[in-house]
Amino acid sequence: MGRKGLAILLVFAFLGAAVLAIFPPSPNPENISNTKVKVLATFYPLAYLAEEIGGERVAVKTLIPYNTEVHSWQPSISDMIAVSGADMIILNGGGLDWWMEDILNSVNVSGKIVVNTTKGLELIPLINDGANEMSGAQSRGKYDPHTWLSPYMAARQAEKIFSALTEKDPSGREYYQARFEALKKRLEDLDAKYQKDLLNKTRDIIIVAHEAYGYLAARYGFRQQGVVGISAEQQPSVQVIKDLVDVMTEYNIKVIYLDPAYSDSYVMMLKREVEARTGWEVRVMRLYLALGPVDGRDYMGQIEANLEALKAGLVEP
Repeated sequence: MGRKGLAILLVFAFLGAAVLAIFPPSPNPENISNTKVKVLATFYPLAYLAEEIGGERVAVKTLIPYNTEVHSWQPSISDMIAVSGADMIILNGGGLDWWMEDILNSVNVSGKIVVNTTKGLELIPLINDGANEMSGAQSRGKYDPHTWLSPYMAARQAEKIFSALTEKDPSGREYYQARFEALKKRLEDLDAKYQKDLLNKTRDIIIVAHEAYGYLAARYGFRQQGVVGISAEQQPSVQVIKDLVDVMTEYNIKVIYLDPAYSDSYVMMLKREVEARTGWEVRVMRLYLALGPVDGRDYMGQIEANLEALKAGLVEP
C-alpha cells in the first residue's frame, strides 16, 4: 500500500499500548494456556457466534459498531491496530467486509488465524438488472453477503469459527465442542421451525426496505422485493416506488418490512401511496438485520422474531 503502509507501521511503533487497551490480558498472563484467545470479528453476528462457542476462553471485539450500516463502513487506523493485536480475525466474506484484505496486507499476520466464514459455502450471485444497480463498496462483491440472517447458513458459518478456535486453542476442544453443538442445535431447530411455519404460505412475496433477505427467501420458498436493493446505500427512484405500489396492490400485500437501524422515510412514502390508492391499512413491521442488540433482543432473539414477522406477511389470510 506504499506510503499508507509505511504510515501504518509507524503508528504500530508508537501506539502498541492501544492493542493492550483493546485486548487486555487475562488474569494469568504468565500461563499462556490460561490466556483468552483474542478474537476480532468484523461485525456483530460473527462476534455473537464466536462468543457463544468460545465462552470464557475468548475475548471478542468487533470492528463495525453495533447497528451501523455495514456496506459503507470504512476502517480507521485504530481498527488496523485492533487487527494487529488479535489472535483470530473473523470476517463474513461474500464481498461484505472487502476492506479487510487491505488491512491484512498491511499488518503482520504471522501466527494469526483468519476465518472467512462463507468461504466454500453456496452463495447467491448478485444480478445487476439495471433496476437496482450496485453502487459504492457493494459493487466489489459478486454475491449476496447477508448469509447470517438464515439460521441454516449461520450454523455453517459457526462451524468454521468452531474449527478455527480448536486450531488456535487445542486444549479447549471439548469446551468448544459442547458449546458449538448447543448453538448448532438451536440454529438447526430454528431452521426446522422456519420450514414448518412457512410451509403453508398464502402468498410468496414480501416487500422490504432493503433486499437483505435473499437467503431466507431462497431456503423457505418466497420472494423479496425491496425499496432499495442489496446495497442499502441506494436511493429509490419515483418509478421504483410506483412499481412497488403496483405489486402490493396486485398481490394484496398489506405489510412492509423495515429494520430499526434504517430510516423509514421511503417505507412511509410507500405506505402512504398504497393506502391512498386502496384504502387499506398498511402495517410497517420490523424484520431485523441483526447488526447489533436492539429492542432487548440479541442475535438469536432477532432471527427468531423474524420468523414471526414473516408469518404475518406470508401466512396471514
